[in-house]
Amino acid sequence: MLTLFFVDDLPTTVGAKYEFANEDANHAIRVLRMQSGDYFNLSDGKGNWSHVEIVEVHKKHLTVTVLESGFQEPLETTFTVIQAIPKGDRIKEAIELCTEGGADRIVMWKAARSIGKSEYKIEKLQNTAREASKQSRRFRIPAVVGVATTANIIDEIAKVDLAVVFHESATMKLSQVIVPGAKKIAIIIGPEGGLTDDEIDAFAAAGAKVALMGRPILRSAHAGLAALSAINTALSVW
Repeated sequence: MLTLFFVDDLPTTVGAKYEFANEDANHAIRVLRMQSGDYFNLSDGKGNWSHVEIVEVHKKHLTVTVLESGFQEPLETTFTVIQAIPKGDRIKEAIELCTEGGADRIVMWKAARSIGKSEYKIEKLQNTAREASKQSRRFRIPAVVGVATTANIIDEIAKVDLAVVFHESATMKLSQVIVPGAKKIAIIIGPEGGLTDDEIDAFAAAGAKVALMGRPILRSAHAGLAALSAINTALSVW
């Protein structure tokens, strides 16, 4: 699959020349060693894309020609991952994995037992999602929002067809709580220290399903990807 870069001013006119000159262009020149005649994709991160060919390589920018342009429609099924803030760099790892797993929106949540910094700049996490979208060749960059309170999460539950809270004490398996045909999905991932009884009760009262992901207990930062994989498969999105 072709390398993907994001630009704010996406060229879409077939045959037009475009000066690709941002940090990604510098990476293409200095690290990837791209040459005239090479092809790659550009996108605005909102579904629009252009397939381009390099015609000239300069010191700090590339001149490319637009060969084809199009728009990728969003999938009918959308996923919001509500991620309790993990500690340290695991917050970035969680964003990367959820992006690669197909999340459309990632909500950072200050759970009762979260030990990660709630003041972590959302702008930096949005950039992490942007970089992970390039890696996974996504034409749509997921939105990273927050920091949300537990009350905010209860509001999120009301907006979806299916909300699943994962907890090791659950008696129902994920496969038993899936709602066939659900289009709007929320996945709630607790912190390393686990969800409190009050949080579980509040989410369940709001309509969320409490489910067991499996016997292995995953790190909080890794659980979102596992949940996305399982639910995408269960709903036949994958």
